[in-house]
Order: sequence, then C-alpha cells, then structure tokens
Amino acid sequence: MATPSISLRFLQSRTARVVTALLVLQAALLYGFSRSEPMAQHTPLQALPSSLGNWTQVGEMPLDKETLEILKADDTLNRSYANASGAANLFVAFFKSQRYGQAPHSPKNCLPGSGWVPSMSDTITFDVPDRPVPIQANRYVVAKGEAKSLVLYWYQSRDRTVASEYTAKFYVVADAIRYNRTDTALVRVVVPLQGGDVNAAQQTAIEFVRAFYSPLRRHFPA
Repeated sequence: MATPSISLRFLQSRTARVVTALLVLQAALLYGFSRSEPMAQHTPLQALPSSLGNWTQVGEMPLDKETLEILKADDTLNRSYANASGAANLFVAFFKSQRYGQAPHSPKNCLPGSGWVPSMSDTITFDVPDRPVPIQANRYVVAKGEAKSLVLYWYQSRDRTVASEYTAKFYVVADAIRYNRTDTALVRVVVPLQGGDVNAAQQTAIEFVRAFYSPLRRHFPA
C-alpha cells in the first residue's frame, strides 16, 4: 500500500482543519462586515409611555453633551419611575450599527468610573410577559458613600436578550453575517437599596422590568 505523501498527511491533520476553519471564519467576517449595512429603523425611545402598568414617570434626566459624545449611541432614554413599591431608574442606549466603533459601554466599566464601587456581582434569571423563555440579567450591588443601589442590565435586540458581553459580541458577528445587521441596545435598571435589603430591591426591579419589557421591546427593530 502506498504511503500517504507529507502534504496529504498535513491536509488530514488537526492543524490543517483548524487553519481551514479559521480561514473560513475570516472570509465570513470579511464578507459580513464589508457589506453596506442598511440602518435599522426603530421607534424613538422618548415615545415610551410615561405610565407603565402601575409605574408612573417621575423624572427625566437627559444626558449631557460630553456623555453623549463618549457613549456614541443613536438614541438614549434616562428616566425615573415610581409606584407604591418604590422607585427605579431606566436607562436605555440604542445603537443602529456596531460596525464603526459604536458599541454599548459595559456598566462594569462605567459604574466604577463614576465612583460606584461594586460589592456583589452575578446573574439572575426571571420571567417577563410576552416572552417564552426567561431573561438572564447581570446583577450588581454598588455603593457610593452611604448610598447603595441594585443594578440589573442586559443587551437586547427586539427578540433576544443577552447578559454576557462575550455572547453579545458573538451575536454581533453572527447577525452581520446572517442578516447584514448589527443593531443592539443596552438596557439598565437601577433601584436604591432601602436599609440594605437586596431581596426587596431585586423584587422591585423585576416588577419594574415586567412592566416595561413589552412596551420597550416594540421600540427595537424587528
């Protein structure tokens, strides 16, 4: 029986398969990001209702020019709502495309930069209306002096929510290749801790998310 040539043995090796896979991936990435991306249309975030279930808007905090220049989002919302259970802040930053250096800034970096020190960090999962599978959200407890707050955040397209920054980056590539789109949004909820009760603050935050999830979802491109 003839002995396989060196070149044939190489082509059949694990190294060759890895190199081939990397070349295919590189070609797919080049194809996905070289096409002109049509800008996805969305409903302006300011049109989100001032009443969400039993939650009522109690404040609007427009971002200053310097913050907007750093954030580079195409649309933002920064509001406070309240009900009988407590108060919550909703921040949303929407990006039409992530091809040109525009991308969500992780609260993991922004909060410490603003003087908030994290004391707990993990993820939680909970159900929301009009969604067949639960949301997984990042959970932080942060403090600045005597003030403490619970923070929930995730990355969202219309029908997908992602907690992990790494998974979110994966979907940027996948969506660019499959749909020629890279739009996304960062959604963040902040609830003050009253008496240091994390469980109570979490229940308030989840209750608030359940009130705004469906209305906010309709603002993102289909």
